[in-house]
Amino acid sequence: MGRQSSDEPIMLSSIALLQERFKRLQRVKEMREERELLKMFPVTERIKATIIDHDHHDQDLGFPIAPSQTQKNSLLFQPESRRKDVVETPFSMNSWMAIGGDRGEGFNCVEEKWGLQCVATPEQTVYTTKVARNENLAKLQAGYLFPERARALSTLEGYSGYGAEQVEDNIHRLLMQKLRAAIASTFYKGLGIEETDVFVSDGAKCDITRLQILFGSNVTMAVQDPSYPAYVDSSVIMGQTGQFQKDVEKFGNIEYMRCNPENRFFPDLSSTAKTDIIFFCSPNNPTGATATREQLTQLVQFAKRNGSIIVYDSAYAMYISDDSPRSIFEIPGAKEVAIETSSFSKYAGFTGVRLGWTAVPKDLLYSDGFPVAKDFNRIFCTCFNGASNICQAGGLACLSPEGLSAMQDVIGFYKENTQIIVDTFNSLGFKVYGGKNAPYVWVHFPGRSSWDVFAEILEKTHVVTTPGSGFGPGGEGFIRVSAFGHRENVLEACRRFKQLYK
Repeated sequence: MGRQSSDEPIMLSSIALLQERFKRLQRVKEMREERELLKMFPVTERIKATIIDHDHHDQDLGFPIAPSQTQKNSLLFQPESRRKDVVETPFSMNSWMAIGGDRGEGFNCVEEKWGLQCVATPEQTVYTTKVARNENLAKLQAGYLFPERARALSTLEGYSGYGAEQVEDNIHRLLMQKLRAAIASTFYKGLGIEETDVFVSDGAKCDITRLQILFGSNVTMAVQDPSYPAYVDSSVIMGQTGQFQKDVEKFGNIEYMRCNPENRFFPDLSSTAKTDIIFFCSPNNPTGATATREQLTQLVQFAKRNGSIIVYDSAYAMYISDDSPRSIFEIPGAKEVAIETSSFSKYAGFTGVRLGWTAVPKDLLYSDGFPVAKDFNRIFCTCFNGASNICQAGGLACLSPEGLSAMQDVIGFYKENTQIIVDTFNSLGFKVYGGKNAPYVWVHFPGRSSWDVFAEILEKTHVVTTPGSGFGPGGEGFIRVSAFGHRENVLEACRRFKQLYK
């Protein structure tokens, strides 16, 4: 949980490793090969710097790093002699990445007769969450057999087989790349989410479980109450929770964020305990409530203060018809604290076909500075063989101009169903919530058990609803009515509701 102090040295044989690797380099521009090695280091640590003077490329040339006399807030990298005088200095990952890249990338470099002088650009502070990296993932070795093998085979013309990591796209490379690009441009245009941040999957529900594997059993979590049961159930399976407490209908070690009509279905964050992970769905399943821009800004700021990671479920975002955000990444700072998962299921009827995605920004970092996306990529290539070509081709068609228009027609149809249900229960005198930006209607039966209402409706009308308490203790006294159905079935169900409760 805690942020690692920048005053602590790296407790590895990293210095010797770096020096050994650097011996093979002849020019600073060749250090781009060290990018992956250097990414392993925490964002801000005290490390020993070694660089190769290109006039003496067969030797390590150590030199002190001192404040520039010509540029305040900079560091001057200047070989003063051929003696090996390597000193410890605070360093940022940005600086290392600049060394590992081309000349001039983060550095002002000038070749002189005696060697190379590089003046670093001012060091920038990189935000890290306070969520510790899953120590079991950290045990995995960098050279993973199957992706390495697939990467080699992918150079052969006509190769087809299982895919490798997300970033390589060795299998159906063009199709997956096009789909990821289409998702990024359709749902995240102008929000700073690139196609390489998008992981194409078999649906949001499956990705929720993969995210739980990613975080491991040592994290704490918060969840909206009521909410989609998969968040809590996957946490229980992962061993993140305590025992179920029957008196309050809650699992121990979970922060239940009550969302009800009194607080406009948005939790009181001032009384919400700090946790590692925050699951949040908007528009919400089951309440149909949609968080406003102001509310999501509060949520992002709350996560940033506490160093938490938000898992944002936007599976119903296309149902939003007002100015509420459709993505958490519309909120400033969200890329540093949030992951977003979504699906084609409720937009294009892909519930059984199974296709979705999760966006993990490169700016999202664990407490030690390690990118969350790199570990999620490893989860993907270990636990998942990729969405089928047929599903991905269908998803790509859905995101074409014709496909988007067709999806809007489908969404419009279900929203008409929703309005029929809302009007029915309103006419019967019930308090009704949701339905505006979501395909769900949340109906209040004050003083009654959700299960009793569910059983009454089922037995007397033969219509299936969902008891609210199944979504958490905050759902007691409510039922959820879904608008997913044929128009004639919705009309008939509403006729029976009127007969029962007139």
